[in-house]
Amino acid sequence: MTKRKSVPILFLLFTIIFQISTESADQIVIDDFTGPELAPGWSVESFAGMTEYTLTRDNDIPCLKAVSRRAASGLVYRINIDPQLYPVISWSWKIDRVLAKGDARTKAGDDYAARLYVIFPSVLFWRTKVLNYVWANQLPRGAAMPNAFTGNAMMVAVESGNGKAGQWVHEQRNILEDYQKYFGSSPGKVGAIAIMTDTDNTGEEAAACYGPIRLQSTLKPTSD
Repeated sequence: MTKRKSVPILFLLFTIIFQISTESADQIVIDDFTGPELAPGWSVESFAGMTEYTLTRDNDIPCLKAVSRRAASGLVYRINIDPQLYPVISWSWKIDRVLAKGDARTKAGDDYAARLYVIFPSVLFWRTKVLNYVWANQLPRGAAMPNAFTGNAMMVAVESGNGKAGQWVHEQRNILEDYQKYFGSSPGKVGAIAIMTDTDNTGEEAAACYGPIRLQSTLKPTSD
């Protein structure tokens, strides 16, 4: 049985707000995963079993490793940030492989080795919008489409396929421009950032690593 995953995350955004640290006026660090524990503010949201999230190092790079075996749980970090001030999100990730049965067009294929959510909450929860940046299985790199469960979440294929599997890839997205492009209006505050590696619908296994996640006032050089 498929289970709606993009929508339940939308219901998490109306209570606790955590203060996050800053490196400088033009950058907010959500987490650099240097440990020994996750930064305060992360919470677990489970949809079907538990994806394993472990702080580790990969090729001497601090990261959060995710392993999913027919499971789907994510980590959610609640914030309250104006995307006009911090319009860019940057992160690094690495996957072992994409999912053979993964397909953004179907509910049964709504699984990804790695995904990162930027969530824009609304007092009326059904108006909450989500940019869901994914390492796509079949959706071509650069393509986007509504989530199979809800049109309020846009699936944006930042990477696709196995061409870069096994490699660290650094990403930057202008969330202000993406929101305007895909939802046709200007966004409110960013209420949460979330990450998830999930395989509950396809019944497969997946592993990924997530590197530092930051909100920035401008695009920066792609090398950390």
